[in-house]
Amino acid sequence: MSHTRRTFVAAAALSLSLVVAGGSAKAQEFINILTGGTSGAYYPIGVALSNVYAKAIPNSKVQVQPTKASVENLNLLHARKGEIAFTLGDSLSDAWNGKADAGFTTKLSSLRAIAAIYPNYIQIVANADSGIKTLADLKGKRISVGAPKSGTELNARAVLAAAGLSYKDFSKVEYLGFGESVDLMKNRQIDVTLQSAALGVASIRDLASSIAITVVAVPADLVPKIGDPAYVATTIPANTYNGQGADIPAVAVNNFLVTNDKISDDLAYKMTKALFDDLGALHAAHAAAKVITLENGPKNSPVPLHPGAIKYYKEKGVLK
Repeated sequence: MSHTRRTFVAAAALSLSLVVAGGSAKAQEFINILTGGTSGAYYPIGVALSNVYAKAIPNSKVQVQPTKASVENLNLLHARKGEIAFTLGDSLSDAWNGKADAGFTTKLSSLRAIAAIYPNYIQIVANADSGIKTLADLKGKRISVGAPKSGTELNARAVLAAAGLSYKDFSKVEYLGFGESVDLMKNRQIDVTLQSAALGVASIRDLASSIAITVVAVPADLVPKIGDPAYVATTIPANTYNGQGADIPAVAVNNFLVTNDKISDDLAYKMTKALFDDLGALHAAHAAAKVITLENGPKNSPVPLHPGAIKYYKEKGVLK
């Protein structure tokens, strides 16, 4: 074989190997799941979801990314730095509408819903020694309201405003995540923490096992004053936390799993299907996930459902 012929064959073989490698790489689905802090509910449910996806979606490479939750997640999704994310419904609405003071500098029109999942309860927990029993008692006290412009902090602003309070009414305001807030509570450096999370969240369970707490009621008649239909009146059942002997009126906001419009219909379909095919794995990961149902999946999203998710819901007969 001539030198020229050998060079041509070698080049062709190299070209073929690159095509094969490229095809193989293209076939691999990369799924980055955007969650929240490791002490909240998003993270353990996200880990369970990653295991579900790794088994159910062929050639997928799945990872879980801890974040500051809703607002950061939605901005990352819009920037194509994640494939699926957990978020609060009110943050999702703010992102869709480009609400600047909520942390969205532009309308995040690329967002698409996969499923409504479970409600977050806005839980206001005080050190029992502080004397705080009602929302009015919060005035002049030291509070942590969540990481800046996190879903929790946006919830804090809304609920406190409805109660006639602003951050100026507190002697000290900390902007910290769940775990750090609990540490300050234990060390008597703050009096109250507001956490938007699933019932039985690990951070508040940890706090209640360390000090005596009071879960502060949010009366049902206050909820309409928030002025956002994403907020609904609910109850924190008795004995959710150590020392909480009675049902406590509260307010909740639904959570969603969302993606963006650059995700293929096929991948969105597979992510939706795998989620509901193996709900038991999510139920085992956190008590909050036990209320996730297929029937509620396509309901009440403030952003459009992804076409891949729509296809799945129609197949299952829960969407016309």
